[in-house]
Amino acid sequence: MNPSCNLFLVGPTGAGKTSIGRQLAARYDMPFLDLDLEIERRTGVPVSTIFDIEGEEGFRRRESVALDECSGRRGVLLASGAGAVLDPANRRHLNERGYVVWLQVTVPQQLQRLAHDTSRPLLADTDRHRKLEAMAAVRTSLYSEIADLIVPHGGEQEGIVAASERCIALIDQHWNRQVA
Repeated sequence: MNPSCNLFLVGPTGAGKTSIGRQLAARYDMPFLDLDLEIERRTGVPVSTIFDIEGEEGFRRRESVALDECSGRRGVLLASGAGAVLDPANRRHLNERGYVVWLQVTVPQQLQRLAHDTSRPLLADTDRHRKLEAMAAVRTSLYSEIADLIVPHGGEQEGIVAASERCIALIDQHWNRQVA
């Protein structure tokens, strides 16, 4: 949706939604919401514990409730979970309630960024490269479906500051921001 008072970040695991989101929230003077952290705040346990107890299906139900509430606020920057786009209602909420920025990343970049991250349940005890490729095969078209702006991946060694600056330049050029 353009124009909008909300800015929503979507993209694969390791795309930088949280890190870049914090930078963008500061730049645009917006409250920052990270969907996974919001779920953890509500439940009082890490996402991995929710997966252990309720499985992915239980987590996705909680994710949808949190996304509905968070995306319904005005004037927020929301970093969605990588898999939030799997649910058609979530895609509709994101598409209708905010300006959606898709942060692209390559699988090699994901592998590099997530090399020491053990907190992601869908990447535990698996061939990460194969799993990331499989998730991309399903999710790429869904990100594309709702994106108002696509931020292509930077170089393999691009840091968060440089990526944030590229995002800001593109967002400033394309987002018709409305007052909350």
